[in-house]
Amino acid sequence: MCDYSLMAVPNRLAREGEELVFFRFPTGSLGLASPADVKRAVCRPPASRTFLERLKNFFAPPQTHPVCAVCIPPGARLRLLELHPRLQRQYNVDADVTVTFTQITAAVHSYRDAVRFPDGREVRLQDLYEGMRVRVADLSLAEELDLDTLRRERAEFPVRY
Repeated sequence: MCDYSLMAVPNRLAREGEELVFFRFPTGSLGLASPADVKRAVCRPPASRTFLERLKNFFAPPQTHPVCAVCIPPGARLRLLELHPRLQRQYNVDADVTVTFTQITAAVHSYRDAVRFPDGREVRLQDLYEGMRVRVADLSLAEELDLDTLRRERAEFPVRY
């Protein structure tokens, strides 16, 4: 769904057919977001020209808009668009490839979101590139989230502080 580090970020579920981008959130994690949210958050006000404007912006910085993380259920089909050439060579795939969203572990405090390529290789979202575009192709194959199984798996990995 959403990596553990994105739980503190506003989030929502994906909609079939929407286009998303990989975005590095303030938590440092790479996740999926709406291009409109990213554009709105990244837009900067014009540079201050006078000393008084710079002083005002220092004490009252312009407000930024939070970017909402888009959560994908395991089993959903995604279309990676314009895949980075290095990844094309590394995984021997075309620039546009259909992948399956999956979770590789239930361990706490670890990145678990990944995509599975057609040949079965899995790649964590953290190993992909910021700015890559993805289209949600099909949510009908998404797995039902079995909370009891997830709790049992998480119990195997105790939290250490």
